Amino acid sequence: MPGRQMHLGVFSVGPGNHVAGWRMEGSFTSSEDFSAFLHIAETAERGKLDFVFIADGLASAPGDHPGSIARFEPFTLMSALAARTSRVGLIGTGSSTYTEPYNLARLVASLDHLSGGRSGWNVVTTSTPQAAANFGLTQPVEHDLRYEMAAEFVDVVQALWDSWEDGARIADRASGAYVDPAKIHPIEHDGRFYKVRGPLNLSRTPQGRPVIVQAGASDAGRGFACRYAEAIFTVQQDLDAAKAFYRETKDGVAAAGRVPEQCKILPGLFPVVGRTDEEARAKLAAMVELVDDRSAINTLSERLGHDMSGYDLDGPMPDLPPSAHIHSYHAVIRAIAQRPGCKLRDIYNIFAVSRAYLVACGSPETVADIMESWFTGPACDGFMLVPATFPGTFDDFVALVVPELQKRSLFRQDYAGTTLRDHLGLDVPENRFTAARAAG
Repeated sequence: MPGRQMHLGVFSVGPGNHVAGWRMEGSFTSSEDFSAFLHIAETAERGKLDFVFIADGLASAPGDHPGSIARFEPFTLMSALAARTSRVGLIGTGSSTYTEPYNLARLVASLDHLSGGRSGWNVVTTSTPQAAANFGLTQPVEHDLRYEMAAEFVDVVQALWDSWEDGARIADRASGAYVDPAKIHPIEHDGRFYKVRGPLNLSRTPQGRPVIVQAGASDAGRGFACRYAEAIFTVQQDLDAAKAFYRETKDGVAAAGRVPEQCKILPGLFPVVGRTDEEARAKLAAMVELVDDRSAINTLSERLGHDMSGYDLDGPMPDLPPSAHIHSYHAVIRAIAQRPGCKLRDIYNIFAVSRAYLVACGSPETVADIMESWFTGPACDGFMLVPATFPGTFDDFVALVVPELQKRSLFRQDYAGTTLRDHLGLDVPENRFTAARAAG
C-alpha cells in the first residue's frame, strides 16, 4: 500500500500563467476559448490530477494579465467541462462580497449535481477598487469586515447545502409522495449581514457539501481558512518558511476544532520541464525574453497592491507596507528583498515569469526532487500547478513529471474514487439536521 501521496491541481488560464505565455508558438491565446479549457481538463484527468482550478475577477482593464482581461464565469465554464470529463475535480472562484449566499449555494450545488460530486468553491472576498466600482461602491469594503461577512456567508451557504437531508426525495409512485417534508428544512438565518429563510431548491449533493477552498494570507484570511477551508492555496518561495507555515496552519485548524488532515495545504508551483536540465533552462530563458515590461509591471503592481511603475528597477525593493487590499504576496516579497544584493529587478523578474510562485526548472527527475523535498518536509500536502503555457508546459508536466512521481510512489496511479472529496481524502460532512434528529 502506498504511503502519503501528493495532491495536484492546475491553475487553468487560457493564455497561460506566464504574462507572455500566449506569445509562445503553439500556445492558447484566449480565456474565452472552450476548447483550450477542455484540453486542460482532459489532460488533467489523463494525468490523474485532483482538480482543475478556475480563478475569477469582477473587473477588467487593458493592462491586466492576458488571462484576466476577458474570461468566462467559472461555474458556467465548469458545468460545460463536467459534461466532457468524468473524474477530475472542478474548483471555481466565487466572491462572498459581491453575490448573495442563496445564489452562490445554488450555483456550486448545481455543479456538484451535474458533475457527480466533483465541485469545489474557492471563497474570495474581492478586494480591488475596480471591482467595488462595478457594484456601485466608491471604495472596497474594509479588509477585516470582508472576512466577517465571508464567515457568515459560508455559514449560510453550508446550512443551505444541508437543508435537504439524504433521502428527502421519495418519488413514491404508489403513494404519490414526492418528498418527505420532515427531511427538508428552512434554515431561518437572521444574522448581522444576511437574512435567509431557505431551504435551498436543490437536494443534498453527491459530496454532501462541495469542497471549500481559500487562499487568504492576512491574519484574518488565515483565521478564516483554519475555520473553513478544506484546501488552502499558498504562495511560498522558501522551504523553511513553508514548513513553518504548514505547522502553524495545521495547528490553527486543530485549534478551530477541526482535524488537521482534513485541510490540505497546496503552494503554487511553476514547472518548467525539459528532457534535461539544460533544455529546461533554455525554455525558461525563452520565457524571460518574451516578457513585456508594461504588462509585467502591471502584474507586479497588482500583486503588491502598490503602483510600482515609478521605482528604479536597479534600486532596492522599497519598504512598502502591506496593501489594504492585497496580503498574499507581501511576506514572500519581504523575505526575498532581504537577500544580500537583492534589487527590485530581481523581484520584478520573479513576478514577470512565475507570478511569484515557486519555480521548479529542470529534467523530470530534478522537478520531482524539488516537489519531493517540499512534500516530505513536510511543507505541503501537494501543489497547485501554475504552468507558464497551455498546452505546452502543462502537457510536458503530465507526460514527464507525473510518471516520475508515480515511480516514486508519491502520486496515484489511478483515481480511487469518483468525487473531489475522494481525490483529496476528505470526509463527507454530516448533515446538521440528520445529526440533530439522531441526537433526539
